Amino acid sequence: MIKLLRVDHRLLHGQVAVSWTNGLGADCILVASDTVVNDPVWKTTLKLGKPEGVKLVMKNMDDAIKAINSGVTDKYKLIIVVQTIEEAKRLADGCEQVKGVNLGNTKQSATTKQVSKQVFLEPEEVDMLHELMDRGVECEIRALVDDKKVDVASVL
Repeated sequence: MIKLLRVDHRLLHGQVAVSWTNGLGADCILVASDTVVNDPVWKTTLKLGKPEGVKLVMKNMDDAIKAINSGVTDKYKLIIVVQTIEEAKRLADGCEQVKGVNLGNTKQSATTKQVSKQVFLEPEEVDMLHELMDRGVECEIRALVDDKKVDVASVL
């Protein structure tokens, strides 16, 4: 069961490894990224940040979608972490089980609009979020599990 789909360019760190994993009672973290699966440094770093007693799985986007749709992940209380809104949308497009997207941390650039302390959006990402929300996918901004949910629509 998917407990959370989080966009966080840092992937697995204290907020995910401690706050979200403990707060949601997660027993598996799926990092879905075409980049990470081919990068030994990323893979080693993520393994070091994995909470004890929680399974860590790293898959490319296509394999992550296949695994979720096959039902093999259903036995887990699953947190999925992706680096970008585009990746989150790709998962939501490919997996009807995705009912919500949590925006945790996105990168700032010269072309982004800041919508919260840690969330910066490119114009095309705003469009992607509107498309997801129009389909009924809940999009929220929340750094930690105990923080107040901020509806993405309210800041766009």
